[in-house]
Amino acid sequence: MEWTTRVTELLGCRYPILQGAMAGFGNWSFAAAVAKAGAYGVITATVSRTPERLREDIMRCQDAIAGSPGSFGVNLSGIGPRIEEMLEVCLKEGVRVETAGYKPDAMAPRIKEAGLTWVHKAARVKDGVHAEKLGADAVIIVGLEGIGFKNPEQLPTMITTVWAKRELKVPFIAAGGIGDARGFLGALSMGADAIMMGTAFMATRECPMSDTAKEAMVQARPDNPQLRHQVLSPPDPEAYREVMKMRDKLPLQRWLQMLERVNLKDPDWRNSTSDELEPSEPRLSRVISLAVGVIDSIPTVKELIENIIHGAEALIDSYQFLKRG
Repeated sequence: MEWTTRVTELLGCRYPILQGAMAGFGNWSFAAAVAKAGAYGVITATVSRTPERLREDIMRCQDAIAGSPGSFGVNLSGIGPRIEEMLEVCLKEGVRVETAGYKPDAMAPRIKEAGLTWVHKAARVKDGVHAEKLGADAVIIVGLEGIGFKNPEQLPTMITTVWAKRELKVPFIAAGGIGDARGFLGALSMGADAIMMGTAFMATRECPMSDTAKEAMVQARPDNPQLRHQVLSPPDPEAYREVMKMRDKLPLQRWLQMLERVNLKDPDWRNSTSDELEPSEPRLSRVISLAVGVIDSIPTVKELIENIIHGAEALIDSYQFLKRG
C-alpha cells in the first residue's frame, strides 16, 4: 500500500519514518542508508564537527542517495558549536533543516528567508506551537519515553501525540519509545503524520556503535530500574543549576557534554572529559530509550524499515473490526 502523508510529501520520502539525530552516531553514511531504504535520514551537524566537513558530508550523502526513494536533512542543535556557520552551510547547499531546542527564534528568520524546508524538534507541545508560529513546516514532539534532554513539563508519548494533533496545524511527527510496527501504526492512528526513531535505528548493523553495545540493547528490558530512571526522571535540580552556571567558564564542547550528562542523570557528570563515540555496556542507558522493549534483533536499516511497514500492513489486514461486512 501507499504510505503517503503530509510528511512524506513535504520531505520527499516514501515512508513516514524519520531517523533521529542520535548524538554521536548521525553521520552522513548512516543518513544515506536510511534514505536508500525509503525513509528520511538525518546528518547531525555536531558529528561533522566543522562547517567545512559538514559541506563535504552533505555532498557525499547527496551523491550516495541519488535516485533513492528517500531523502535527508541536517540536524542543528540550538546549543551546538559553530551553529551559525553550520546553518550557513545548509543555506548555501539548499538542504532541509531540522532544528532542536527550546526556542529556534534566532535561526528561524534565516531559514525562512532562504525558503528551506524546516522541521523543528521539541519536548513540549507548546514549544511546537511556538515553532509553528515562527514558520516551521513540520514539528517533531518527543514524548517522555524518548532519550535526550528532558523538560520537567514533558509528557508521555501517547498523550503528547493526541494533544499535538489538536494543537498543531502543520504536519506533526511523533517520537519517544517508538520502534516497531505497532508503535508506528499506533502513532499514525492517533494523528501523527510520521514517526521519528532513534534507539531502533541505533540497533541496526549500519549504526557506528559497537556490536557489544547493540547486543546489550537487544538484551535490555524497559522495566530495568536504572534505565527507567535514566529515561523517565527529570534531571537533578541542583546539578542542573550548577552546570548552567558553568556555561561561560568552560570550553563549549566540554560544557555541552556535561549538560548532556546532567540531563541523562549521570552521577559522574563533572568528569566529562571526552566525547566517546561508542558507549560501553554499563553506560548504554545514557543513550537509549524505552524502545528497547521492542528490539529483539540487529537488522540492517532496510530490514528494520521493511519490517515496520510490512508489519503495519499485516496489522491493518488483521483488524477485522475495521472491515465492514
